[in-house]
Amino acid sequence: MAANCSSLTPSPMALSGGSATSSATPRLLSLSPTTSARPSSLSFHFLSSSSSVAASLKCLKLSHQKRTKLHSSSGDFGAVVTTKCFASNPDQLKSAREDIKELLKTTYCHPIMVRLGWHDAGTYNKNIEEWPQRGGANGSLRFDVEQKHAANAGLVNALKLLQPIKDKYATITYADLFQLASATAIEEAGGPKIPMKYGRVDVSSPDQCPEEGRLPDAGPPSPASHLRDVFYRMGLNDKEIVALSGAHTLGRSRPERSGWGKPETKYTKEGPGAPGGQSWTEKWLKFDNSYFKDIKERRDEDLLVLPTDAALFDDPSFKVFAEKYAEDEKAFFDDYAEAHAKLSNLGAKFDPTEGFSINDEPAAAVPEKFVAAKYSSGKRELSDNMKQKIRAEYEAVGGSPDKPLQSNYFLNIIIVIAVLALLTSLLGN
Repeated sequence: MAANCSSLTPSPMALSGGSATSSATPRLLSLSPTTSARPSSLSFHFLSSSSSVAASLKCLKLSHQKRTKLHSSSGDFGAVVTTKCFASNPDQLKSAREDIKELLKTTYCHPIMVRLGWHDAGTYNKNIEEWPQRGGANGSLRFDVEQKHAANAGLVNALKLLQPIKDKYATITYADLFQLASATAIEEAGGPKIPMKYGRVDVSSPDQCPEEGRLPDAGPPSPASHLRDVFYRMGLNDKEIVALSGAHTLGRSRPERSGWGKPETKYTKEGPGAPGGQSWTEKWLKFDNSYFKDIKERRDEDLLVLPTDAALFDDPSFKVFAEKYAEDEKAFFDDYAEAHAKLSNLGAKFDPTEGFSINDEPAAAVPEKFVAAKYSSGKRELSDNMKQKIRAEYEAVGGSPDKPLQSNYFLNIIIVIAVLALLTSLLGN
């Protein structure tokens, strides 16, 4: 877990590698390889945040540092380190994103990464103010007790795939890593760019995991009411419920995990990835609006339609948005990106409090503002853009953009226009 601190002055013992007292490091989960994960044996560990030395050293590794030299009474210079630490290191998040992209290319794990991020955030309860009791995107899903919730069946495989990346980039939190993987999977599958922010703080122990029962069920007695009960508790509305449901355009349902779907279909029997399961769409690794089209038409028995899927066209309020997304993919992408970003922030505690972006997008060019005074004096030369804009006007009366006319030229023009207007008026009378 990445260090969470605002300033540090390391002790001589810490800098020299001296020992410090800390609590025992508990083993959270031992995992053996499966056919759907990398062929290596992995163990998930949580390092206790009570180790001040470990936190200090990790904090010193972050890039946001300010070093100030102070003169001591003995005449020596000592370095006092004041470090601004975010919950996650932005540079390491960027590098982790590239590793996730490579992982997606080789394992086709887009659907389960989306599900991992959703299920970590989807436990949020807007009626509880305290963190982490309110649930949400806080990394609690890394603990065995929460992985055993029925709704999280199979997500241990996603954790096994991500753990080497977490080990490689120690100064990012699990909460950020889960949401980074989820958003990157959507984008790499052809979906919209999601306006993500990072800096989520991790919970520190299994007893901070939410109770079971906060995630949606696939086949409740009243599907539309159930969806509203669950998502309204998170603070989401009908439009966001339908938009987020569209992510079922990715992935498959496996009966051995969820109890829903066929063991295999003509679309899944040969993979890619581990074969089997039943998908909602034919191209179940491509993010588009085909989910809404297929649910609406229900023309293929090999495509899955859960009770909660059917509710999107059966419920009058949901249907408005489902019909819209079936016809307009851009509208779906726009609304989905906004809803996904909102979901990924639910319940999270950010450090810094406003979060931060890791997208290095160039600033848009600001057009040059026209100031008349700038071009009415011979003391300043015209810019290339403005030369092109005013050349036609000035050349018509003998002027030149390269040699601006004197200021009294404009006065002369005004006088001529006034005289012409007066003559026109007299002739008209």
